[in-house]
Amino acid sequence: MDLSVVDLSPVPEGGTATDAYANTVAVARQAERLGYRRVWVAEHHGRADSLAGTTPEVLLGHLAAETDAIRLGSGAVLLNHYSPFKVAEQFGALDGLAPGRIDAGLGRANMSPASDRALGTDRHVEDPDADHAERVEAVVSHLYDDFPADHPYSDLSVPRSGADPPVPWVLGSSPSSAEIAGELGLPYCFAAFIRPVFAVPAFEQYRESFRPSPLAGGVDEPRAMVAVNAVCADTDREAARLRAVAEATYERLKRGDRSGRPSVEEAVGELGGVPEPTPATLDDDEWPRALSGSPETLAGLLDQLADRVGVEEVMIQHAVPDHDAALRSHELLAEGVGLSPR
Repeated sequence: MDLSVVDLSPVPEGGTATDAYANTVAVARQAERLGYRRVWVAEHHGRADSLAGTTPEVLLGHLAAETDAIRLGSGAVLLNHYSPFKVAEQFGALDGLAPGRIDAGLGRANMSPASDRALGTDRHVEDPDADHAERVEAVVSHLYDDFPADHPYSDLSVPRSGADPPVPWVLGSSPSSAEIAGELGLPYCFAAFIRPVFAVPAFEQYRESFRPSPLAGGVDEPRAMVAVNAVCADTDREAARLRAVAEATYERLKRGDRSGRPSVEEAVGELGGVPEPTPATLDDDEWPRALSGSPETLAGLLDQLADRVGVEEVMIQHAVPDHDAALRSHELLAEGVGLSPR
């Protein structure tokens, strides 16, 4: 199994965006050293006091200078906010900075009404699926200089390294995004930490809809990855204690509380105790929103879920506010899965 990491650049307690970005650099360097396949960074808006990951295209440029070989990408660029050509130019520039190791993870999401207004985003697109598919296809066509000769954009170009262009990935948390990825013949990553109930149907939809891509940046066979929220510690009990942060954060969001992530102690208090450890064996219809365990337990859980949806790569998102605990989690998980350090 290949492992990857998506980092949200959480702002540490009492810290600033500068501290958050320094921690993301440390995550990327460690992931490269431990043998992780790729590191992606996220895009969130209106929550910069708790999540500094607002502009992946900027942060990735810095990570390109701080790493040597690991793949770098967006998880995701929210394409409904931007011009496809501008997005392609940004990722072409990133390819120039990190030749042949850039992933263009393309997604969509509405933020708060105020954030969407500030971003100039129309929340009432007549057919969001069609609009998104067109935008994804346009980004790919710009990146690979793949417009027909008579297309109005055929004379436009984006920066290039001369190595392999950025690899486009369609990201989503529903069967509709899976269908778009399949019909365009592009790689697909499903965010199981958002809507785990749709994980199996989404991958089924992806494979059912898949057509070998006519796009220069497409693939001939389905290529997929699943992203999960997971934290590893020396024991199942300690890992469950760290998982309390993810559980309490989700409960806050359900209440409309966007105050950010609690500390471990606050999370345990809000939940009324430490959550039960994730069982080592999941039922066939069971897919927890967040996973935890010792290296052995968590490696087994990831194997079960990867087999369930037929993928060979899992991307790890964590919600642990303590940076050292997060790095330790990635280290233990790499050992449990048996990654080969670089």
